[in-house]
Amino acid sequence: MQKLMIAPSILSADFARLGEEVNSVLEQGADVIHIDVMDGHFVPNITIGPLVVRALRKITTAVLDVHLMIEEPDAYIDDFAAAGADWITVHVETCRHLHRTIHRIKELGCKSGAVLNPATSLSTLDYILDDLDIVMLMSVNPGFGGQKFIPSTIAKTKGLKNMIETRELPTAIEIDGGVSPDTIGAIAAAGANIFVAGSAVFGRDDYGLAIAELKARASDL
Repeated sequence: MQKLMIAPSILSADFARLGEEVNSVLEQGADVIHIDVMDGHFVPNITIGPLVVRALRKITTAVLDVHLMIEEPDAYIDDFAAAGADWITVHVETCRHLHRTIHRIKELGCKSGAVLNPATSLSTLDYILDDLDIVMLMSVNPGFGGQKFIPSTIAKTKGLKNMIETRELPTAIEIDGGVSPDTIGAIAAAGANIFVAGSAVFGRDDYGLAIAELKARASDL
């Protein structure tokens, strides 16, 4: 069984104190820092770029998980890798040549991942799954934090887990959107092992308690 990892999303952090916020969640049990990059085109919001990743890389050795919710990921992959990203995930909906993009990420020394929106079929992974380190399933429609979990993600996660096990792959399954103490148990039982949590961590007064509760619920299979 793969290690269960909590990946707080800085989209929900206090950007006036971003370095403090990141160090705080890491000190209190977070495993990965999730960085949502939005361009205002693929999703209806604009967030951050490589400069923020570079700034965070200076203050932590923790895994920086860069999720590119942008229309032209190929134009920016090199910049995010150079800034210090450890994982780079791209949406299958935005990549004209997904195989090329995924292998470019690997060439840059990062773990590579493909992301599927809620209505995107698992069949889009048929000819790329063997090349992926991570598959991220969006459990909300991307663009905003604080949305409710889409229940059909559970069946989709089970289907993905079955695909991975059938091929005997080590691919991790990451879930992004609506992860909370109420949903994480079912998500973990379906086969996911990386959980992006925004308001479920940064929206709580005690980050350590929030992370510990998420891990306990995920482990209660």
